[in-house]
Order: sequence, then structure tokens, then C-alpha cells
Amino acid sequence: MLVNATEMLKKAKAEGYAVGAFNINNLEWTKAILLTAQENNSPVILGVSEGAGKYMTGFKTVTAMVKAMIEELNITVPVALHLDHGSYEGAKKCIEAGFSSVMFDGSHYSIEENIEKTKELVEYAHSNGISIEAEVGSIGGEEDGVIGRGEVADADECKLIADLGIDMLAAGIGNIHGKYPANWQGLDFVALEKIKEKTEGMPLVLHGGTGIPEDMIKKAISLGVAKINVNTECQLAFAEATRKYIEEGKDLQGKGFDPRKLLNPGFEGIKACVKEKMQLFGSINKA
Repeated sequence: MLVNATEMLKKAKAEGYAVGAFNINNLEWTKAILLTAQENNSPVILGVSEGAGKYMTGFKTVTAMVKAMIEELNITVPVALHLDHGSYEGAKKCIEAGFSSVMFDGSHYSIEENIEKTKELVEYAHSNGISIEAEVGSIGGEEDGVIGRGEVADADECKLIADLGIDMLAAGIGNIHGKYPANWQGLDFVALEKIKEKTEGMPLVLHGGTGIPEDMIKKAISLGVAKINVNTECQLAFAEATRKYIEEGKDLQGKGFDPRKLLNPGFEGIKACVKEKMQLFGSINKA
């Protein structure tokens, strides 16, 4: 059964760990993440970008697949199905399609418009029992074509958005989507401290979890980060394992071309990546 992310994040914040939000791209991805969560008794958030939703033919298809998979695989750990970096329209569609959590990313609007749209969506999400994440200050890197600069959010603006009744807040603290450049300055913990003080107990979200050094991840968790998004790392693990399989000519041996065989090394690669992150975030045995 799908649950919203509110309780799992409150618990994570209170107990000093973070829940991983792993983006799903297809059946293999979803199955790998759900099984790893169950095997490690960890709560988990399945993130779906609007691009991935479109790729999987629509949000209704995604909801149906995830719900059926939870039932068929006997998944008993808490699972939230979450829209990642949603538009105003996308968030509405996901609420209607049966997602249990949404993120509205209004960070590219003026703070006034971000507040106005977030407010409306908080009401709509909560009346449907769905948790909602909002964002302040664009996050660097590329996310479905949206490029930011690794900005640092303003703590006062964070407070304005947090006070709207959202369940979790994504605030830019110098983090970037995708691979981090060699000249990256690292996370801004002074900014994170200020945001934590102003938002008083709001579970914070760290986007762009791929490639942030472990000590920085742990420090961010100690400062109130309760949800960490991971996507690129799983994609790289999948691609690497698939490349190896083909370069070794395994697709040419027997029925090695069967997609179930061809995609299996990548599937195992995702599982290993997810487990490693769950260990780092401290969510194992916290279901």
C-alpha cells in the first residue's frame, strides 16, 4: 500500500537519518528499488519526473504499476510514490492519478507566485491525504532540461514557503543535479543552519544526492535533511553493467539477447547502488 511521505520523514528527522528518494524510469528500476527496500527493511520514496512519467505513458500507468508491484512482491515497508520537480499542472495530474506525494517546484517563479501556487496545491494535496514538497531557490545542474546554478536559497523565503503548511522543503544549498564539476564549492552548511532555524522542524530535502561526499551527506542529515534524492548514480550503475555485459559478448551467447537477461546486470547494479545509499542515509531497518 502506498503511503504519503509525511510520517516517514518526521520519523527520519526525529531519529537522525534520511529516506532515499530514488527516481524510477521503467519496470526494472521500480522492481529493483522496491525489492532493495524490502530486503533492507527501509522506508523508500519512488521519485517520478514529468519526463519519466511521459516516457512510461502517463502517471496513471505509473501508479497502476507501482501499486500492483507492491502487492505482487509482498512489499510491506512504507513506500511513497512522489512526483519529482513537478509543474503546477503536473502536480494536479499526479494527485488525480493516485500518487501519494507530490513536489511542486515553483522556484523559477517570483517568490509571490511561488507562494500563491504552493498554497493552492497544499490545500488540494492535503484534502486528498497526499504529502507535498515545495522548493525555494533553484538547484544547479540539469533536470529535464531545467538548468540552475547551484544557488543557495534565502532563509526568509524558505520560512515563507514552509509556513504554507507544506510537509517538506527543498532548499538550494549549493547542490547540483547530475555529476558535480571539479570546481564545485561543496554544500553551504551555514545556509543550511539558517534555513533549519527559520523553518523550525520542517523536514528538509537535499536534491542532487549523486556525488556529494559521504561526510557532507552525514552532516546535512544531522542538520535536518530527512529526504535525499538520488537518480544519476543509479543510471550510471545501470549503464555500466549493461555496457560490460555487451562488451563481453554475453548477448551473443545462447539466448543472451533476451531482454530479461540483457537488462539483469543493470537491474542488479541499481539494487547495489540503492543499498549503498540506504546504508549511508541510515534508513536500513527503520521501516
